[in-house]
Amino acid sequence: MVSTAPSHGRSAGAMAAATGLTLFAAVMLFISGVLDVFRGIMAIAQDAVFLSTRNYVFRFDLTGWGWVHLVLGALAVAVSIGLFVAATWAKVLGVAIASLLIITNFLSIPYYPVWSLTLIALYGFIIWALCVSPRETVPR
Repeated sequence: MVSTAPSHGRSAGAMAAATGLTLFAAVMLFISGVLDVFRGIMAIAQDAVFLSTRNYVFRFDLTGWGWVHLVLGALAVAVSIGLFVAATWAKVLGVAIASLLIITNFLSIPYYPVWSLTLIALYGFIIWALCVSPRETVPR
């Protein structure tokens, strides 16, 4: 029986699934990065959009948080474009940016709890998808 598996021992189906995961992670990183950019613009433009809670352990100015979300969201969009064009640096930076955005969203839970938890789950999936697919299966 002749094997149709690539020379590195993975089946064609496994390679297609890994490529699909990476492509899906790139799309999700792009979308969530754009949403973080908008969230940053909202916080910079008007603090009244967010719920303000007293006596929270992490006290930050919402305008400052807005700039953090804006910059990290823009970086996420840039890294996702790198994933689309098969840049080798993009997977490592994708994991790093998604990790930073998980921390940022965790610290902003008191201001926008449901949205922060949603993005934390989404960034967790992005990290997982970028870590499980082999290095050579970046979408082309």
